[in-house]
Amino acid sequence: MKILILGGTKEAAKLAGELVEDGHDVTSSLAGRTKEPNPIKGDTRIGGFGGVTGLISYLQENRIELLIDCTHPFAKQISANAIEAAKAANVNLETRTREPWQKHEGDHWIEVQNLEEARDELPKNARVLLALGSQYIDLFKTRDDVFFLVRMVDQPDKELPLPNHQILLGMPSRDWQEEQDLLKSNTITHIVCRNSGSSGAYAKIEAARNMNIPVIMVSR
Repeated sequence: MKILILGGTKEAAKLAGELVEDGHDVTSSLAGRTKEPNPIKGDTRIGGFGGVTGLISYLQENRIELLIDCTHPFAKQISANAIEAAKAANVNLETRTREPWQKHEGDHWIEVQNLEEARDELPKNARVLLALGSQYIDLFKTRDDVFFLVRMVDQPDKELPLPNHQILLGMPSRDWQEEQDLLKSNTITHIVCRNSGSSGAYAKIEAARNMNIPVIMVSR
C-alpha cells in the first residue's frame, strides 16, 4: 500500500519502520520544528501541506491509499485537517493517539484546560521547568516574577521573550533520578507541561512525585 503517516512522534517513526519492513510504500510527514530529526525508514517530507486543500491534493496526486494520523496529541489542527481531507479524497484514515498519563498516588497535579490557565496558576517567585514546545513560550513572557528553565531540543533562532530564564538543550531523560537531579540542582518548585503521554517524557513526572513538586498539567 501507499501510506502517508502524519508523524513527528517516536511512535510514528516506529510505525513507519514496521510498515516499511512489511513491504509498504511509506512516507512520513514532519512539521519541521526539529532542525535535525532522527532518520525514519521510508520516505520523509518536511513542512505543512497548505491546509486541508493542500493535503487533499497531496493524497490524490500521490495516490495515497491509507492516511495514518500519528501526530502529537495536542496537534489539533492537523488532526482536524486529516479527517476532512481523507473524507474528501476518499482515503482510509487511521488515528493512533497516545494514551494520556494517569494521575497516581503521590502526584501533586494542578490540572488546567489551557496554557493561559497554566501561566496564571504559577505563584510569584516560582522556579519553573517549562517543558513545552518553543511555539508556546510567548504566553509566559508577562511573568517577570518567575524564573523559567526552558527545555528545548534545538537552540532557538532568536532570543526568548522571557525576562528571567535559562535554556536547557536536549531531550528529557528517561531516568527519573536524572530528572530529579536536574530539578534539585536548579531549585525547581513547579513544572509546567501538557498531558502528552509517552514513556519518553514521563520521568520528570516521576521525579516531581518523589519530590512533592506541583505539576501544572494541561489536560487533553
